[in-house]
Amino acid sequence: MQTTTCSLEFDPLAGTIPSTLPGVLSRPRLDGAASLPVTTLARPISLENTMKNALKLFIVSAALASSGLAAAQQTLLNTSYDVAREFYKDINAAFIPAYKRATGKDLKIDQAHAGSSAQARAVADGLDADVVTFNTSTDIEFLADKGVVAKDWAKRFPNNAAPTTSTMLFLTRNGNPKGIKDWDDLVKPGVQVVVVNPKTGGNGRYAYLAAWGYIKKKGGSDAQAAEFVGRLYKNVPVLARGGRDATTAFLQRNIGDVLITFESEVVSVDQEFGANKVDVVYPSISIVSENPVAIVERTVAKKGTAEAAKAYLDFLYSDAGQEIAAKHYIRPRNPAVLKKYASAFKPIPLFTVQELFGSLAEAQKVHFNDGGQFDKIYTVK
Repeated sequence: MQTTTCSLEFDPLAGTIPSTLPGVLSRPRLDGAASLPVTTLARPISLENTMKNALKLFIVSAALASSGLAAAQQTLLNTSYDVAREFYKDINAAFIPAYKRATGKDLKIDQAHAGSSAQARAVADGLDADVVTFNTSTDIEFLADKGVVAKDWAKRFPNNAAPTTSTMLFLTRNGNPKGIKDWDDLVKPGVQVVVVNPKTGGNGRYAYLAAWGYIKKKGGSDAQAAEFVGRLYKNVPVLARGGRDATTAFLQRNIGDVLITFESEVVSVDQEFGANKVDVVYPSISIVSENPVAIVERTVAKKGTAEAAKAYLDFLYSDAGQEIAAKHYIRPRNPAVLKKYASAFKPIPLFTVQELFGSLAEAQKVHFNDGGQFDKIYTVK
């Protein structure tokens, strides 16, 4: 059987495909027989219908591509302490492209910040954090006791899972009008001290322990330390919920003469409120505060993000991560990086929690649990 091939031509001006095929019906058979019949189309195909079908196909294709991208991209939630938000913004900006280069995978990282203890309670209550980056180990121990993070979390990363440290110092108003130089100046009449509630944030716990340790390192007894810390908190007009809340109270609401906070808050104050708003005062002695991290096993098991979560926390120990920490006045663990940024960190005498209090867990029981030493010396105003 002989066949005839023809092509359908679309006339853009008419907006239809012709119902007859010109050049075919009029073409005779070479053998002189009758021309082959050509079946005409039942009805024309309009441009409008053609465009609608094309648009539908495009939308379906785009939706499929979008769903594939969404499936490929994972999202991590880093739940952290209050004054670390700028640090982790820079960590995220460096880690995401590095992770893409290493794995070929897209990643999005969300941040949540508040007082460390408040954040721990939120995670325990169901907040789907993939990682926690806190400023006290007791908050992670709390989650370990709840079965939310691994019992051996402190052994899963170097340095007891604390990639960085900090210490407590004083910020005074520009020019230091009250002449504050050391811990003793904080208990003088007429000096108002802004500090975080030690029951809600690690910033507050370290401030409390640093003041207590100041007396102990001078040879004082626990009774003398309690009396001194009690006098200090009598000069506290209101307890802040977290580190950033304390900074806001000090600089925006103009409460107090001096703010006790982490060393890292200096750069945040300069960035947010402008340079020369405060004077930085290093006391004669202070405390080492560690910034522990952990993977939230409950969440990563549900979301399938364990690999990305581990890579994220590993990055904090990398040279790049340690450099970012140093630029934010957070003390790096890497000796080479610490030496490179030595001018940023004043070499003052520091003591550890373990040295004077056994552990943060022990300090929590003695000082910060309900009915503990803090409740005995401080009355809510």
